[in-house]
Amino acid sequence: MTLLDPPLLAIAAAFLLALVRVLRGPSVADRAVAADVALYGAIAAIALLAVREGSEQLVDVTLVATLLGFLATVALSLLVGRRGS
Repeated sequence: MTLLDPPLLAIAAAFLLALVRVLRGPSVADRAVAADVALYGAIAAIALLAVREGSEQLVDVTLVATLLGFLATVALSLLVGRRGS
């Protein structure tokens, strides 16, 4: 067990709670925010695994996933904004 295992478990718990909110969210906006939290939890887990394994390829995956996550957040905010109007 390394020093990075407890944070990975905490991120996994947050990811699972966010998935529950995605499935049960009372509104579309709540589901969109929970999907963002789940995505960034997965990105944080990949980043911690990159540090633990010393893998440069996982750092590249983290950067690409972060960029795609940002674009998805912008797209979801536009979609939720149109539904709310």
